[in-house]
Amino acid sequence: MPGHLIPQVWQHAPQIHAPAKYKRACRYEAFLPDPLTQVAPSLPAEVGGVVSEAEHAIRALNDAARPALTPLARLLLRTEAIASSKIEGMQLGVRELARAEARMETGGKAGPTAREVLANIGAMEVAVEEAAGAAPFTVEHILTVHRRLMEASETPRIAGRLRTEQNWIGGNDYNPCDADYVPPPPAEVAPLLADLCQAINAEVLSPLVQAALVHAQFETIHPFEDGNGRTGRALIHVVLRRRGLAPSYVPPISVVLARGRARYISGLTSFRGEDVTNWIAYFAAATTEAARLATAYVGAVQARTAQWKAQLAASPDAPRADAAAWALIDVLPAHPMITAPVAAAATGRAKAAIYQALKQLEQAEVLLPLSAAKRNQSWEATGLLDLLMALESGELPG
Repeated sequence: MPGHLIPQVWQHAPQIHAPAKYKRACRYEAFLPDPLTQVAPSLPAEVGGVVSEAEHAIRALNDAARPALTPLARLLLRTEAIASSKIEGMQLGVRELARAEARMETGGKAGPTAREVLANIGAMEVAVEEAAGAAPFTVEHILTVHRRLMEASETPRIAGRLRTEQNWIGGNDYNPCDADYVPPPPAEVAPLLADLCQAINAEVLSPLVQAALVHAQFETIHPFEDGNGRTGRALIHVVLRRRGLAPSYVPPISVVLARGRARYISGLTSFRGEDVTNWIAYFAAATTEAARLATAYVGAVQARTAQWKAQLAASPDAPRADAAAWALIDVLPAHPMITAPVAAAATGRAKAAIYQALKQLEQAEVLLPLSAAKRNQSWEATGLLDLLMALESGELPG
């Protein structure tokens, strides 16, 4: 990304609790990227081919979308959010997270990591279901996504607030003078984000190239004290949804990025050079892999759903065709662990019908109860979490 370095001086800070060498004044250089609206990359034919392949793969994924398969959309969105959190070092097992979500749905508590990962799922939902449809998309929409992301964090005070101090990546905790990268000074953040939103609202570039550039430029600006990576990856899906490339299913790009985290970070670093072509090529290849992976799992989850229905139909007390148990099976892909209140909300069925459905699905071994308790009970959809574990690892279904 074209731009230039701005020489800066870090002031003497005798009041901080740090070794003497970190209290001294020192010099550093902050990077100021050119406005994104002024960037129009000329791609060589081979990179254009990779971009076209990625967009075709996303369209193929979304061609499978139908209203009845809406729960699969949430499954993919959930997978993307979990993998995005994983890139930031938030490691949490699939079952552990699902149990934490079920506990919170019944009024219980979850640990800080689970709360942050679940907040990222919420932020991703805000991004693709609300902010992506905004006309025009503005800085306030970015703040809304960040607010949803950080409100459950250990630093809720920064939720939805642009930074007012210099931040940096790498180096030490006290000053940016030996940092690996120093983003633009605070005064430059607001105008750069306004330009970024203008670029998001434009339709000059191909959707995939636009998403690649928006994400990398956002990470270059690094406008928040924390949560930049997760917010920036949500913006990828804002662009793909706004441009109509991914109207229903998001390709879980973060699954691929998390598996090759060092390569991903290297790509963002190289973006700050004069040539953005390599970043676009890498991003497009990762997107193609993610879309094809998601397509395979949409098929695998549909097969699992069909198996659940066969088990229910073969059970001794198979319910009528209009019974709540059938409707509950349809929403299970969005809720790998489910509680009675969530089941009622998701299906729109009465409480009595839901409890009967849960009993029928348990007898058919579609649902497994997680405890013998009668209150605040939750159930696991058999086989679904195993599929999710493989998807989040980037493995094709067997």
